[in-house]
This record gives sequence, C-alpha cells and structure tokens, in this order.
Amino acid sequence: MTSEIPSDANPSKPDDSFWAALFQHEEHLSPNSPPLTESKEIWNSLNGRIDGRFRWADGQAERRDPWQIAQEHYDNDDQLTLTVTGFNKGGLLVQWHMLQGFVPASQLLDFSQFHLESERMRALKKWVDTKLTLKIIEINKGTNRFILSERAALVKADERDNLLFRIQVGDQLEGTVTNLTKFGAFVDLGGVEGLIHISQLSWSRVIHPSDIVQPGKNVTVSVLSIDPNNGRIALSMKQLKNDPWATVDQRFKPGQLVEGIVNNVVNFGAFVMIEDELEGLAHISELAEGSFLHPRNILTK
Repeated sequence: MTSEIPSDANPSKPDDSFWAALFQHEEHLSPNSPPLTESKEIWNSLNGRIDGRFRWADGQAERRDPWQIAQEHYDNDDQLTLTVTGFNKGGLLVQWHMLQGFVPASQLLDFSQFHLESERMRALKKWVDTKLTLKIIEINKGTNRFILSERAALVKADERDNLLFRIQVGDQLEGTVTNLTKFGAFVDLGGVEGLIHISQLSWSRVIHPSDIVQPGKNVTVSVLSIDPNNGRIALSMKQLKNDPWATVDQRFKPGQLVEGIVNNVVNFGAFVMIEDELEGLAHISELAEGSFLHPRNILTK
C-alpha cells in the first residue's frame, strides 16, 4: 500500500513514493465500503468468467477484459460520465463495466477543505448519486487501481502534452492553488496540475499546508521533476529561497541573545521562529527556573 514521503528524502529527486502520497487516503475506507485489500476479490467474483468471457450485470457476455477496455479509453484520453456510488475518507467511488473506480477528493473541481474528518465525510456523502465527467488518470490491473479525475476532464490531451513538453526541471512557474490535502498543495499551471509536497512548502516546519498557502491564491513555484507519462509534476516553493540552515553558523553563535516569535508550544518545549523560515526549539528545561506543569504556563503562541 502507498505511503508518504520520508521527511529526509532528497527533494530534488522525488521517487515513486512522492506520487504515492497523492492517493494515500485510498486505503482508509468508510465503514459502509469494503476494505481496499478485499475489493479485488469482490470485483473478481462479480466479473466471474463464463466460458472464458466476462458477464455484465445485464446478463450479456463480453469476450474482452474490462481492464483492456479501460486501457483503450485511457490511451484515447476519453471522457466518461459516471455516477458516484459511494465514498471514503480519500474521495469518491464509481463503477464502470463492473470495475470499481476511485476519484481522489483532490481531483474534484469543487471540494472545500475540512480539518475535521466528520465534516469531510459529510461533504463527500453529498456527492453520492451525482454524475461526474471524468478521465482515467491511472490504471493498473495487477494492483486493482482504477483512478479517475474530474480536473483532468477539463484539459484536452494535446494541450496537456504540449505543456508537459515545454516545462523543464528547474523552471520557475506561476500557478493557482486548487486544492490542499494533509500532505501538500495542488497547483494549476495552466492545464496541468502539479503537487507541492508539504516538505517543499517551506524550510521551516509546516503542520498543515493551509499555514502557507490557500486555495485560489497565486504562487510561484520551481519544478522539481516531471513524469510526462502520468502527467505528474513535482513542485517546490522553498527551493526558490536560500536554505537558511546552510549559513546559520555565520549568523548565530552559542550564547548570542536573539528575539523570536513563538510558533508552537508542545509538552517538551516551544518552537520559536528567530528568522524567516528558521525555527529553533526552546526545550522545557531551558524555559524557566523552578517547576511548572506545562510550557504553556511560561509561553503562549
């Protein structure tokens, strides 16, 4: 199953785990949906072969593998109009030729951000039984992955391909933030979306992308990597700035008195911003003399 990018991963060379973050919520299904680990067996049983053929719900037999048909639609960049049949924490579920498809919330055109899971689930539930115009953005029969996007349906294949061909690693581009997730921000570059992983938003610690960017706002980004085959672009905001840690020993010395802004207070101390995107930790043992229950008794954000 997919996982998030390690915090110490080389930012200039994102590996497959970078893109796996896009669908990290896929494994967390709602109580009224079957676990992803079981879905392959469920749908294989529904697709039961009869004399080497697949049988659809209407009882008619089809000699062709539905995955092959899906691959043709993907290759042709076709649009599909599908009805939402369910939802989970990561997005919406659809069915097509008895294949279960997944539409990540980040790929919906109009989906607000919710910090509370209960609010997010209520919002996703409202999409059930609605029709969406979608394009297939990922298909893998071996792993039972059938991923679709509403955003991709807005862009013609030739326009997306031309943009992907023009963009180069290291380019600085202007874009609009379209969506936020716990692991990063999606940016529309004028027909193709790129992802700024949370580790690439700032040199300082970021608890949630909303601390740095907001949907609808314009941002300047640097291109880290491009995967033209899957239409994926890895972006960074922090790479446009000098790493404050690279020369920190030239500006600060042990024993030096500095002023800072308290960014966060935790049970073991307080994080203090002493320079733009340069944050340090004041450990609880260094906050004050005597005993106290919590650092918040000494400092507040």
